[in-house]
Amino acid sequence: MTAQTESQARAESQARTENYGRDAGEARGDMLDLPALWAAIKHRKLWIIAPTVAALGLSFVAVNLVPARYTGEARILLENRDSFYTRPGQSTGESSGQQFDSEGVQSQVQVIMSRDLAREAIKRIGLVGNSEFDAGAGALSALKKIGVMIGIGGHPADRSPEERVLEKYYDRLLVYPVGRSRIVSVEFTSRDPELAAKGANTIASTYLETQEAAKQDTARSASSWLSTTIEPLRKRLAEAEAKVEEYRSRNGLLVGANNTTITSQQLTDLSAQLSAARSQQAEAQAKAGLIRDAIKQGRTFEIPDVANNELVRRLIEQRVNLRAQIALESRNLLSEHPRIKELNAQLADLEGQLRAASERAVRTLENEAKIAGQRVESFTAALDGQKKNVSSANDSEVQLRALEREARTLRDQLEQYMQRYREAMARDTQNAAPADARIISRAVEPTEPSFPKKIPTMVVATLATFMIALAAVASRELLSGQAGAPSGKPQRAPGWVGGGTTARTDPRRERVAGLLTHGGRLGQITLDLERPEETLADLAERIDEPPRGMAPMVVVLDGGGDGATTARDLAELLSQRCRCIIVDLVVDEDLSQPGFSELLAGEALFSDIITRAEGSRLHRIGPGHAGRDAVLAAPHLVEVALDALCETYDWVLVAAASSDDSAVLAPIAGRAQGGLVMAGQVGNGHAVEAAYRLSDLTKAPVALVLDAPPVNFAGAMAMMRQHDEEPA
Repeated sequence: MTAQTESQARAESQARTENYGRDAGEARGDMLDLPALWAAIKHRKLWIIAPTVAALGLSFVAVNLVPARYTGEARILLENRDSFYTRPGQSTGESSGQQFDSEGVQSQVQVIMSRDLAREAIKRIGLVGNSEFDAGAGALSALKKIGVMIGIGGHPADRSPEERVLEKYYDRLLVYPVGRSRIVSVEFTSRDPELAAKGANTIASTYLETQEAAKQDTARSASSWLSTTIEPLRKRLAEAEAKVEEYRSRNGLLVGANNTTITSQQLTDLSAQLSAARSQQAEAQAKAGLIRDAIKQGRTFEIPDVANNELVRRLIEQRVNLRAQIALESRNLLSEHPRIKELNAQLADLEGQLRAASERAVRTLENEAKIAGQRVESFTAALDGQKKNVSSANDSEVQLRALEREARTLRDQLEQYMQRYREAMARDTQNAAPADARIISRAVEPTEPSFPKKIPTMVVATLATFMIALAAVASRELLSGQAGAPSGKPQRAPGWVGGGTTARTDPRRERVAGLLTHGGRLGQITLDLERPEETLADLAERIDEPPRGMAPMVVVLDGGGDGATTARDLAELLSQRCRCIIVDLVVDEDLSQPGFSELLAGEALFSDIITRAEGSRLHRIGPGHAGRDAVLAAPHLVEVALDALCETYDWVLVAAASSDDSAVLAPIAGRAQGGLVMAGQVGNGHAVEAAYRLSDLTKAPVALVLDAPPVNFAGAMAMMRQHDEEPA
């Protein structure tokens, strides 16, 4: 009875294991397996090679059957070609870059492609009647006749010859600016290389002639308008000048020298004469005063006006002679001698004459001063009267200046119009108004066809067909699901990111199923450091798939005892294959280091509490200053922190003591994707009891971790690192 029960339990466990493996395989079928996809592509290589070769052959035939087309290219430089000779009196410093900006260049491109220019170019090139461009050339085909009869298309004869050619003309014409420049390229395509070159050159020449004709039309219209405007303006100017002269004569505002009115000149002259009279009066009065003072002091002869008098000079000479005779006679005669008395009487008479002459000079100067004073009075009166005349004429001068200003404005406008009219008449001749463009590169007859490009066309068609065929085969394999789960390939369990491929054979699956007990929820894993791939594969088999974007979290109870492998040893093994972190809450080892309790209290960040031993890739978080009891007492905060770790790492192990109460472990075990109990050796009843207790706290699989035969753990880890560093 016991044997039968065990066999039934084993069969049920095996069935559950197969179902679990099937469900996991279906869940993992969405993942892309590149080797399987490459194998499928190689298997269906004929589906790729055959269309590619066919495309190569068809493209080769097509490029040789399509009629060749040739393209002629002419280039036009847009620049201001006005000079001093074509526009005299104008500044030639304006650069063509200011006249033709990017918008200006685009505008000229549209001018070249205009319909009016196209009609003229079609006539000059001779496209009418050319079967390549003219749809009405030759007899209509039967299909076109039927279309005309049923009204689908119009008869070519219903349109003008140029209109029939316009559609093909624009289809073969390409006009575009060359880079960041003012150069415009004109390309014309035709089956005839000579016609292609002729078309490009003709279009460019027609554009230049159109520009010249537009400038001549502008000059002609300007001269016509100016001729009709100048004559009325000349009449208005004559009338304005006549009004000025009439007003000037009527108000006595005649103009004299220096362009000033006569009243103003008279006022200026009277002012000057008054100043001169005042100067003369002051000068005469000053001289008369000086002479009187000199006479009183006996210094009459020191006065220049008296000394320079001819009568006074003769009297002075006579006095000198008399004094000489008196001095001569005094040597022989006494003072009472009649001769001496006669001479003295003559000398006294001469002195009286000298004084009389000085007084006459004084009186003369005084008379001149009086005359000058009268002139001052008369000039002052005349000046006052002239001022009144000038002040009364100011109002008239204001009106006169307004009339003169109007006449001057009309005169300047007439002169400007006359100058513009002469320039317009001079530019209204052939070659007098050059176009603001010139041809810098004329089209030559092309020797190589521009279409089709045989080699590029064949290469593009072949590569495009190859890529389409390859994409079709790959899409078929991906949609069928065979590339995600190829037969004979092992499937990795959820959360497994380690290296190496372990064969998932039926004997191994049976061995794992045979170890399942307790309703398929309690298994057994051997921690074999010599075969780490199998150990990690067994571990992946006993872990549920975590949520998308999260790493699996595993609760590990340390129940192996002394000498057995610990949760940290298992974490070291995982860290050799992926990013792994262990939250060590087994015992309170070193409370001096910050840990999980400081993170929960908000006193530290993850970067402050995560540590890593030298030479190891494993990240570890300790309990912290408050100890493991404080951490386990706050399950809600612990869950938030563990979620953050699951978003960062590939594996998250939470190590706890096997003796912890179920109430303490329940919050952590309830959200774990797996549970492990480090049992050490077979027959560890404490570990089995802890595993059963853990299985009651979580719905995830729970397994016992047994130690393999004794090995040197440090040596095994070194061998694993050496194996990882070797090139594949």
